[in-house]
Amino acid sequence: MLHLGAVTYNLLKDWDLDTMIQTLDQLGWEAVELRTEHKHGVEPTISTDERKQVVSKFQRSKVRLLSYGTTCEFESPDAAERRRQVEIGKKWVDLAHDTGALGIKVRPNGVARGAALDTTIENIGESLRELGDYGAGHGVEIWMEVHGSTTQNPPVSAAIMKATHHANVGVCWNSNPTDVVNGSVKQSFELLKPWIRNAHINDLTNSYPWRELFTLLRESGYDRYTLCEYGEESKEPRRFMSYYRALWNELNRTCT
Repeated sequence: MLHLGAVTYNLLKDWDLDTMIQTLDQLGWEAVELRTEHKHGVEPTISTDERKQVVSKFQRSKVRLLSYGTTCEFESPDAAERRRQVEIGKKWVDLAHDTGALGIKVRPNGVARGAALDTTIENIGESLRELGDYGAGHGVEIWMEVHGSTTQNPPVSAAIMKATHHANVGVCWNSNPTDVVNGSVKQSFELLKPWIRNAHINDLTNSYPWRELFTLLRESGYDRYTLCEYGEESKEPRRFMSYYRALWNELNRTCT
């Protein structure tokens, strides 16, 4: 089964945690990925008591705190910077563990100027492998978003996963234009299918082959979330969310 959730980018970024949970619950959205630096304020810097409060707020609703959308990235040629990013990632794992989240999202953000692609792939893989080990010890999955110039190309993302070679590290499908080959996402989906643990979706009215993606997800046995990561703000977010859910329901129904 597919389930509908949201990323706080960009639609929910200005909502406090109580408003967010209440609205998602009322409108029938099932889960949320809390992106860093948004108004909800759930960050690795919060105290033990504050973490318990976060757990309590979600437990009083039907909404699942699914994941954290971090900006940790590991493509830097500088080993010290990669080390710093891994240590930041571990703090997010700790937060996810303490608040009951299933995973954290990390990302590559392209290839550094002058860096070789093969070396970049190995560097990212090495960092993800270490973070994957740490996450496994805390019951938290690591999801690499298919993101960034060059690195968002599915063959490159697949190469990173092969270099990582860790059962606790998967990918977050990101519904990028670069997924589409001759009007279809099947080739890209089949390439990344072994590692898909999460999925970001965006504007369901654009030309991306959404019906095919939903069908491929269902046929693969994917029983997780499709998270709305909408790139624009809305002046009427509740109305937009009701409309979006109706579109999503229709896609999900016709792909059953």
